[in-house]
Amino acid sequence: MIDTSAMRADIGVIGGSGFYSFLDDVTEVTVETPYGDPSDSLFVGELAGRRVAFLPRHGRDHRLPPNRINYRANLWALRSLGVRQVLAPCAVGGLRPEYGPGTLLVPDQLVDRTKTRQQTFFDGEPLPDGSAPNVVHTTFADPYCPTGRAVAVAVARGHGWDPVVDGGTMVVVEGPRFSTRAESRWHAAQGWSVVGMTGHPEAVLARELELCYTSMALVTDLDAGAETGDGVSHAEVMRVFAENVGRLREVIFAAVCALPETDGRTCLCTRVHEGWDLGITLP
Repeated sequence: MIDTSAMRADIGVIGGSGFYSFLDDVTEVTVETPYGDPSDSLFVGELAGRRVAFLPRHGRDHRLPPNRINYRANLWALRSLGVRQVLAPCAVGGLRPEYGPGTLLVPDQLVDRTKTRQQTFFDGEPLPDGSAPNVVHTTFADPYCPTGRAVAVAVARGHGWDPVVDGGTMVVVEGPRFSTRAESRWHAAQGWSVVGMTGHPEAVLARELELCYTSMALVTDLDAGAETGDGVSHAEVMRVFAENVGRLREVIFAAVCALPETDGRTCLCTRVHEGWDLGITLP
């Protein structure tokens, strides 16, 4: 008999650029979804008694640029394994001089500037099994889980990370190119904090699946309009992320342990569709 418990988890970690592994002793799980294949297999293991599923956002060999990631399949696959809380580390550019490389920002707001991505499960399009979701308008005023955010900030500060920024706006661009100086200066002039390429639609799809989603944004550079020279380079982003990935992993370990039990969640994330007929059954 197959031990299906080894394939279950209640906490998910979606790793971004430079963050390709999380736990050592894992079970590799392949998940099929109505939306196609996730970025990679999911890797399920245990940390301090918590079951965790890790998913490399770009694939373990970083083969997927931000605009080609199957975000719907990724989030659906995580929920299919039982995941109800998600930690999502990512690399971002700072839009303020004080948010230099090494800053860890836990955003509380998001601005979407992507162009081509599928950003809802509730589009009325039939699924392979013949069922069809209803068109549902999801509450998204506050994109991130307040409980997850509080945990992430507290554990990062408790591990001596400096600086840790509690709150701020992440603007998400299409990518894979970096911003022009004009775009970067415009983003900064709006009062936004950091710029990334993967935070949307990941956050809204998590909300549609009633998952608690927390972004943990590691600043790897000052974006193009905030610095001199040739601007941001991929090599520089990867170098700074590599310098910080060890302590970021430690902070995420601590956050996993500090998150509430699944049955103890009381935030809006858990009941955003309360009373609505979705037309489909969530996994």
